[in-house]
Amino acid sequence: MLLSRRSLITAAAAAAVTSTGRAQSGPYPNRPLSLVVPYPAGGPSDAAARIFAEAIGKDVTQPVIVDNISGGTGLLGANKVLSAPADGYTFLHGSPNEVILAPLLNPSARYKPTDFKYVQPTTEATIVLLARNGLEAKNLDELIELSRKNKAPLSYATVGIDSLYHLMGDAMAKRTGADLLHVPYKGSAPAVQDVAGGQVDFAILPFQVIMEGMARQGRLKILTSFSRNLPPTLKNVPKIDASKLLPDFEYSIGAGYLLRKDVPVEMVDRLRAAVGHALRQPEVRSRLENEGRAVLQPFATQAAADEYQVAELTHYTKLLKEAGRQAAR
Repeated sequence: MLLSRRSLITAAAAAAVTSTGRAQSGPYPNRPLSLVVPYPAGGPSDAAARIFAEAIGKDVTQPVIVDNISGGTGLLGANKVLSAPADGYTFLHGSPNEVILAPLLNPSARYKPTDFKYVQPTTEATIVLLARNGLEAKNLDELIELSRKNKAPLSYATVGIDSLYHLMGDAMAKRTGADLLHVPYKGSAPAVQDVAGGQVDFAILPFQVIMEGMARQGRLKILTSFSRNLPPTLKNVPKIDASKLLPDFEYSIGAGYLLRKDVPVEMVDRLRAAVGHALRQPEVRSRLENEGRAVLQPFATQAAADEYQVAELTHYTKLLKEAGRQAAR
């Protein structure tokens, strides 16, 4: 009989609790950890999380099981972490989409950005604009011009309503007069497939190496990144400053690992050390850079992680004001 990942996590936890009570009294961690990814398998968040899960698991000598819980622009996965016990065994592969933007913009969110505690920021991801292969545009400026003269709006995919990528599309339309129609998806993987299949005109998403392979196959095209500086592995991807209409439209998105804010400090510190160990591994850094990510240096203290969290919240609150969006709370 086959068991789901969630069933395996539950069974392993129960076994740990009933065998001599070590789950309560032994050193943390002494049973499997659940790493929640708030998007479907196959997307950029999932790819990065699986790289880290392997390295973290080796450091803590326990399995780290990736649990994909998608929906609500990451809201469901974030809620999963916050509703779990504050014991350090359930943590989030998070980004500003679900940690900051969702609770600020979605009235149904039952949490605040400060309900999370950053354990360790890890990467900054390159954001790109992908277009279906038949779209009559070879770069960003041509896409904008096409949308202006088209009778119908150009449709664009993102990972969800009020995600950073949705706000970027809104801002792009506002600044240039482009006529665009937002189409939200539950994650990057299905959005990329629909661009390749011609169901939507383009998408604004974090880069994945699979996108270059699909471009070489003629299934889609990468019109631009939203960066001025790119990793060497992305040398063939156009930079945003090649655009005459939006040369300063520069965006990237951070990622990191988060816990409930009330998890005991010794558990936070142990997990930070494990993620930091992963960040120092050349193989881990290489695999992440191949996926278009700038890999951060690990933080040694909670104070540094807290400072990063405050800066991120300030940055995205300012972004909302610039985009003319009103926070729901």
